[in-house]
Amino acid sequence: MSGYLAVISIGTNSTRVLLADAPEGRPHVAVERSIGTRLGEGIGESGMLAEEPMERTLEAVRVHAGSVRGHYLRLYAIATSAVRRATNRDVFSRAVERITGVPLRVLSGEEEAAASFRGALASLPPSPGTMTGAIDVGGGSTEYALGDGHLPQRSLSLEIGAVRLTEAVPQLGGHDGPVDRAAVERARAIAAERLAPLVELRGARRMALVGGSATSTAALIRAKRGRIERFDLTRERLDATFARLCALSIGERRALEGVKAQRADILPAGVLILATALECLEMESATVTAGDLLLGYLLQQQDALAGARHQGGTGGWWNR
Repeated sequence: MSGYLAVISIGTNSTRVLLADAPEGRPHVAVERSIGTRLGEGIGESGMLAEEPMERTLEAVRVHAGSVRGHYLRLYAIATSAVRRATNRDVFSRAVERITGVPLRVLSGEEEAAASFRGALASLPPSPGTMTGAIDVGGGSTEYALGDGHLPQRSLSLEIGAVRLTEAVPQLGGHDGPVDRAAVERARAIAAERLAPLVELRGARRMALVGGSATSTAALIRAKRGRIERFDLTRERLDATFARLCALSIGERRALEGVKAQRADILPAGVLILATALECLEMESATVTAGDLLLGYLLQQQDALAGARHQGGTGGWWNR
């Protein structure tokens, strides 16, 4: 089976779309776009998605739906941490469905981890039998999955993300200038506490980093935006990048080559979570991959479509 599939993903910080195909078994991304919408802004205080974040997110959904309309066999819409936690998620979900014409599926933390794991594996060189871990640092939560096949053997979703940590320690945002030592230590303590359960999931021989925090860090280090297929990072480099960002004001961060203005305030928190997660997992290095939640979700859906068509067969779109 060949043809384009599309997914719109609504996260705590960004709303994204992916349109992809694999003609003759060769993966091809036709559309890959992200709009910073910060849907999760302030949700920790009220438990509800606020009107303004919802409006800008729905507008991004309209833009993304329009950009792929008429080019796919199937369209999917998914949401993660912010919608998962919101008490008014049903109202928001109905609004998304009115725009896209498809139901919004709110992923559980475990489903999010599994999809991110699948997407990461698709971007790594084949290594049968090698225990692989995948860390996905989002705006509202951090997912981790571990396994040696397409399906993770163990997974975990933790209630810490780049937006939530920045809201917990506002000085990380850089709006008042460089981050002082007290704020840095407070952020480190929160990250260590929230990520401590990762210690029980050690055992990976190689590690993938997916999501906006990881790709933004890679873009900053290489001082260049654009799609990153694979980029190797060490824990030492992450620590140095965190220190570099904390020494700058928000304006200075936005002027850095490779940094998106909308993500400049939360990037230090994202880098810190990545470094702390690697420390908990006793990994000194990892690989940032282009394959992530969106790709993984499409691969999962294609598996299901292929299975239905071939009565349990394994062939299908983007098959490896």
